[in-house]
Order: sequence, then structure tokens, then C-alpha cells
Amino acid sequence: MKYTLFSLLFLFILNCSLNKVSNLHGSRFIDTKYDSIVLNKTNKNDIRKLIGPPSSISEFTGNWFYIERKKTNQSLFKIGKKKIIKNNILILEFDNMGMVTKKDLLKINDMRDIKLSKEITTKKYGQDNALYDILSSIRDKLNSPSRRNN
Repeated sequence: MKYTLFSLLFLFILNCSLNKVSNLHGSRFIDTKYDSIVLNKTNKNDIRKLIGPPSSISEFTGNWFYIERKKTNQSLFKIGKKKIIKNNILILEFDNMGMVTKKDLLKINDMRDIKLSKEITTKKYGQDNALYDILSSIRDKLNSPSRRNN
């Protein structure tokens, strides 16, 4: 019993790592590949060879989006909490011939926090009016057990 406890503890400590685990989502190294895209010279085929298929294609404008996101654990004490290390979005616009006309690279500093309104929307009807009473009585009659059994 004593040896099995020590062996389990040894295996547990052996499997622990000091390196942080990172999760990568999307295309890799978008920021370095951004510089090799030349406006009015690079076409869709060149982009596919350089980066690969786009993460998303706009239905309305036909723009291509490439996303790169890297998350890592914050610390040993904040189990499950992840921090965004890298968040790059490459937006490419094409002309009707398939040539790149505009390119934008959005980085993590371009992210904006959305401020939500603290105001509460009130409803225009209350539960103390006649219409609410009529509708709730109809609902109760429809949901009654005697109605369902017949």
C-alpha cells in the first residue's frame, strides 16, 4: 500500500509540466505572411498557396478572412482560465479578376471592449391588466390535465 501511494504520487509529479499549454486556432504566422502579399499583384491562387484556404468568406462582399488565435493557461492557480496571447485577423479584398486590392491586419490591440448598457428595459404591459388575465386563463385551460387526457 505504501509503495503504490508513492508510485502514484511519483507518476503524477512526473507528468506535471512547467511549460504552459497553448491552443492555436486558425492559420499560423499570418503577421509574417502579410508582408509577402503585394497589392494588385497577388491573386487568389497565390494566397491559397501562401496561407491556405480562408477561415471564412463573406457572402456579401466576397472578402476573405484568415483568423489566428492563440490561448494559453494563465497560471497553475487559475485552473481553466485562459488568456489570449495572439489574435490576428487578416482581411483581404479582391477585384473581379481575383487580384488583391486591399489588405488589413487586425491584431490583439485592435480589439475593443464592448460596453454594455446598464439600463433596464421595462415592459409596457403588466401582469395586473385584464388582457393578461384573459390570456393566462386561456393558457391554463389549454394546459389542464383533463383536456390532455381526452
